[in-house]
Amino acid sequence: MSTKKILMPALLCATLLAGCSDSDVAEVNSWMDEVKKTTKVNVTPISEPKTFIPFAYGVRDEVPPFDQNKLLAELARAAASSNSQFRPDLDRRKEFLESFPIDSMKMIGTINKAGVSYGLIQIDRNVYQVRVGARLGQNFGQVTGIAESAISLKETVQDAGGDWVERLSKLELQEGKETTK
Repeated sequence: MSTKKILMPALLCATLLAGCSDSDVAEVNSWMDEVKKTTKVNVTPISEPKTFIPFAYGVRDEVPPFDQNKLLAELARAAASSNSQFRPDLDRRKEFLESFPIDSMKMIGTINKAGVSYGLIQIDRNVYQVRVGARLGQNFGQVTGIAESAISLKETVQDAGGDWVERLSKLELQEGKETTK
């Protein structure tokens, strides 16, 4: 019983596989050969690519169109012709502390001399005294107030449109680790 059950499915599979013989393959191959002989290939040739001619800028003395200096020159021109009420005096002689950026300055204390308050500012290893009205920073800054914990500033800067605007900032007292070198 067990041998018949095993041989029966194997015999059935062999019969099915015999039905998938190569008898039709020869007929298909002859048909493919005939179609290949009668079919003509018609491929249109690709046109030649156009030659690229680079454009040479003839103006050497002008600012290149994507140069950052072009924007700066335009902002300077707009600043010179601005009628803003906040426009700083660009012809004024700058004070010494206007050559340093505000973020390089540290407030380290205050001092009173003859009833006038002075703020003590450290730049690198040097200490400077400033009072109300003194100019400092590269953005036309002017000291507007001195307190024990901060020096108040009013800076005049250009916005993105080239107009002059005022902004308020502070130099706060730097209390912390003091190192001796």
